[in-house]
Amino acid sequence: MGENKRRMLAGEWYVPDDAELAADTARAAALCAAYNATGSEAPDPAGRSKILAELLGAVGEGVKIRPPFHCDFGRYISVGDGTFVNFGAVFLDVAPITVGADVQIGPHVQLLTPTHELDAARRRAGWEKGIPITIGDNVWLGGGVIVCPGVTIGANTVVGAGSVVVKDVPEGVLAVGNPARVVRELG
Repeated sequence: MGENKRRMLAGEWYVPDDAELAADTARAAALCAAYNATGSEAPDPAGRSKILAELLGAVGEGVKIRPPFHCDFGRYISVGDGTFVNFGAVFLDVAPITVGADVQIGPHVQLLTPTHELDAARRRAGWEKGIPITIGDNVWLGGGVIVCPGVTIGANTVVGAGSVVVKDVPEGVLAVGNPARVVRELG
């Protein structure tokens, strides 16, 4: 394993302009393209499931991901049983993305683990790092939600459409807005 990949997997600053990482992303891009070419009503659900199992690190029973779906590597994503992901999802997995069971993810949701340098010179040089995202069981992310690096969303929580989640959200609440804020507990 090369130094940049080692640093990426350790959650350290790294430069993604690296042949090994490029090969890993090319693998994911080819698998995403194959998966997305199947369409949302594929005549071969077993073939779709096989592609998804090869792309992602872990896929639970009964997971449905509607194409198009895009990710950086795929292998750092785990999705729990019974989860549904609608059209246009983008999961940037330079750090682990863990999605619990029975999660509902609306269209065009983005789960973004990469963060970039605030220092302009280091940012121009390409430095970035990933911070994991965790989505608890039975969460609903409305359409267009953006979850930023390092966020954990607790079980049984709903995040309203268009919200930008920049910090952890506890379990059993409704959070909305930009930045997302808790507006009430859910019974």
